[in-house]
Amino acid sequence: MVKKEMIAMLLAGGQGSRLGVLTSKLAKPAVAFGGKYKIIDFPLSNCINSGIDTVGVLTQYRPLRLNQHIGIGMPWDLDRNFGGVTVLPPYESTENTSWYTGTANAIYQNLEFMEYYNPEYVLILSGDHIYKMDYEVMLDFHKSSHADVTIATYQVPMEEASRFGVVITDDNNVIQEFEEKPEHPRSNKASMGIYIFNWKLLKEKLIEMKDVPSCDFGKHVIPSCHEEGSKIVAYDYKGYWKDVGTLGSYWEANMELVDIIPEFNLYEEFWRIYTKSDNLPPQYIAAGSNVQKSIVGEGTEIYGNVEKSVIGSAVKIGKGAVVKDSIIMNNVEIGDGAIVDKAILAEGVKIGKNVELGVGEPAENEYKPAVYAFDLVTIGENSTVPDNVKVGKNTAILGETTAEDYPDGLLPSGGSIIREAGE
Repeated sequence: MVKKEMIAMLLAGGQGSRLGVLTSKLAKPAVAFGGKYKIIDFPLSNCINSGIDTVGVLTQYRPLRLNQHIGIGMPWDLDRNFGGVTVLPPYESTENTSWYTGTANAIYQNLEFMEYYNPEYVLILSGDHIYKMDYEVMLDFHKSSHADVTIATYQVPMEEASRFGVVITDDNNVIQEFEEKPEHPRSNKASMGIYIFNWKLLKEKLIEMKDVPSCDFGKHVIPSCHEEGSKIVAYDYKGYWKDVGTLGSYWEANMELVDIIPEFNLYEEFWRIYTKSDNLPPQYIAAGSNVQKSIVGEGTEIYGNVEKSVIGSAVKIGKGAVVKDSIIMNNVEIGDGAIVDKAILAEGVKIGKNVELGVGEPAENEYKPAVYAFDLVTIGENSTVPDNVKVGKNTAILGETTAEDYPDGLLPSGGSIIREAGE
């Protein structure tokens, strides 16, 4: 049996609760991005582009659609007889029956999978970031540093550093101290949640800490390695990296794709992003319609006007409709004369005729103010909005709604209509 030098373990079980109704029915890594992709396509594509052909994908929250998307890994050339991609949900064993309770606990529950390949190094990845990264370069840095653990770090603005785990390093990038989401950060080197471990150390640590509640890499495993004298180094990543954990950052990352010279280029031949694609007819843009600075997916029909938006596949935008500064996912229907301004519409949404989304002055959302912010209108999967109603900013809609749900034909800014359990 050929021994694998490095295998990847991709943590893709998170709910992504800060994405609100977008993740009420699917895991965050399965959320659409850029009109064509899913968020998980980015780390999977990075793996195959970096020469890593063995990836365990750890799923938990609403995994069905994620499993269907990954399948046997064919789009990423990860359908291998030895290696390839393996979906790893929690399972029953004789000792315990437990969900994954933390990042390190999830990896611990899959020791058997890693032991089967007995690699020299294990790469731990998160399934919810948008970036292109050559993990082979990081591995070379890990080896040349004679490190036990390497953490990928990214320079964030100092005022945002308190949202991250930050590290303090010496002149050789050896980590001296960790601060997990510090109130007054002393460094802006943020951990990206990407780690390379020497397999022997990782295995020892996971077994040693198996009974720690909600065992986590950032909070427990890495500080413990540090205390016991392991050499931990920071690998400074300089490329584009976006944690799309909030509706605002998710919207922003999509909108950056339609810049004339996008900071993050999806179309580079030498580092392609692969995805599972449906066979759809080409786009149809009707005479008299107008599309500017937008991405438009296959099978989409546009009879209205679209400006600075990301439009998925099999979308229909009616006559006289206006869509601007918005993310429209697959299979959405927007009625004639509708106005969609700074909105995120999840898959299968139906917007009635002459609806106006994003009207009036902003107001704080009453239901989840920290989630439904950024002046956005967010509408969850398969929801419907009836004809002739208006919806304000910082609003959320989930489920089939009728005219009765909109007193005086309006959902004011800061309002929410949540029709289904789960949110």
